[in-house]
Amino acid sequence: MVDTRVKFRHIQTFVEIARQKSVVRAAASLHISQPAVTKTIRELEDVLGVALFERDGRGIKLSRYGEIFLKHAGATMTALRQAVDSVSQDAANTGTPVRIGALPTVSVRIMPDVMSTFLREDTGSTVKIVTGENAVLLEQLRVGELDLVVGRLAAPEKMTGFSFEHLYSEKVRFVVRANHPLLREGTAIYERLSEFPILTPTRNSVIGPVVEQFLIARGVGALPKRIETVSDAFGRAFLRNSDAIWIISEGVVAADIADGTLVVLPLDTGDTSGPVGLTMRADTQPSLPLLLLMQTIRETAESLASAKT
Repeated sequence: MVDTRVKFRHIQTFVEIARQKSVVRAAASLHISQPAVTKTIRELEDVLGVALFERDGRGIKLSRYGEIFLKHAGATMTALRQAVDSVSQDAANTGTPVRIGALPTVSVRIMPDVMSTFLREDTGSTVKIVTGENAVLLEQLRVGELDLVVGRLAAPEKMTGFSFEHLYSEKVRFVVRANHPLLREGTAIYERLSEFPILTPTRNSVIGPVVEQFLIARGVGALPKRIETVSDAFGRAFLRNSDAIWIISEGVVAADIADGTLVVLPLDTGDTSGPVGLTMRADTQPSLPLLLLMQTIRETAESLASAKT
């Protein structure tokens, strides 16, 4: 039997602190005072008899018990949102909303075609598409703010509580503008990388460690003109007006390569290949519109893979 002392505000506050990793930011997000947030969490910990958070330097992190509780608290928030949506959408005679997190590699390559096909189904569902770093999207998925994340498979330690469905694999590419100096035949590319501005994914991004390992394995040392970014808009604009080199997942720049705007440097990056697919919470049941959208994503990915071969 559920302890009646546990209220919705306890769960909502706990989930928001877990998402924000800060009492101050959680208070701002919930539009209540910091002391009220602290009091609510203390009440919840008193009921449970365990500490849900612990100090982490100047911040806080979930305790072992907090990790366990988040799994179920997140599922509770998701179920409640779905219940509210089902009633309100039925009253408005519209479909259940679908909330998707899309990494840059699929935002450009897959999602436009997916949405065109999905909208023709006329489900009445509104679709929210959020882009960003993998860690941020997975955290939103974990606390029930997203229903699905589409992109590269995260590191094993980040996948606890999630399920992953593989769609296809893709490599990291080194791309430059047309007529770039490194495109001249016989150029020692790795030896000359330090001469040019290098755009790399951030170290916290899903392909950040992949790129780091690849460069180290090729004997590439410090890059004095390195810029870390996950902004594909900035990458395209910067390469257009400079001799910069952009190290990025091929899906992000597939269209640019196809139309000749960007050119792939002749480097073997086969060992950077990684799985791209669908990540969901393992403890949730997808709605019918989400199932339809997932099938559309599968078919679009399969079509792109067939065209590539």
